[in-house]
Amino acid sequence: MTRHHPDSLSLMEYSAGNLTEPHALCIRLHLDQCAHCRSRVDTLNSLGAVMMAEQPKVSVSDTSFEQLMSRIDSAPEPVSPIAEAPRMSPLQKLLGDDINDLPWKRQLGDVSVLDITEKFPGQGERVVLQKLVAGGKAPAHTHRGTETTIVLQGAFSDQKGVFNQWDFVVLNEEDEHKPVAVGCEDCITLSVLSAPLKLTGTFTRLLNPFIR
Repeated sequence: MTRHHPDSLSLMEYSAGNLTEPHALCIRLHLDQCAHCRSRVDTLNSLGAVMMAEQPKVSVSDTSFEQLMSRIDSAPEPVSPIAEAPRMSPLQKLLGDDINDLPWKRQLGDVSVLDITEKFPGQGERVVLQKLVAGGKAPAHTHRGTETTIVLQGAFSDQKGVFNQWDFVVLNEEDEHKPVAVGCEDCITLSVLSAPLKLTGTFTRLLNPFIR
C-alpha cells in the first residue's frame, strides 16, 4: 500500500499536462498503483473538461484552489475495479527489460546506477535509475536542486520514514538523508534530478567535484 503520494499541485500540473516528460512518468507510475491519487486526477480531469467547455469567463478567488482540493480529498475512496489482464507499464515500454537485468554500473559502495537521460531528449533534467542492495546504505547526501523519486522495487528508510514500492517523494537542498534498503530485496528507484546531489560524509564529500 502506498503511503507517500504526489502533492495536490503536482497532480493538478499532471492533469493539465504541464509537467516535463520525466516528472509525468514518475506520477504515471504512481497512479498505475494508487487508486486514491488516480481518483483525484480523474476528478481534476473532469473539472478541467467542464471549465474548458464553459464559454463565459469565471472569476476565481484566492481560496478556489484550496476549496477544490478539499472537495477532492473528502470524496469517498474509489471501489477497487475488477482485476484486469496484466499490461506493460510505461517503464517497461521505455526500457524493454526487467529492471533487475539492466546494465547497472557500480557507483559508490552499495549503490549502482543507470542513467537513462538520453531517453528523454530535449529535457534539462537528469533521469536515473538507482539500485541499493538489500540491507545496503547509500552515502549521506543532500541536493543542489530538486530530486523527484518513485520506488519501483523494494523499500528504503531514512529520517522521514519508510518508503515502499510505488511511494513518491520529492527532496530539495533542505533535505539531508542517508537511505538504507530495508527488506530482503534490492531497492530500485527512478529519480529525476534538476541538479547533482551533494555528498556530505566526512570522506565522500571529496568526490563532489566529480559528480555531475
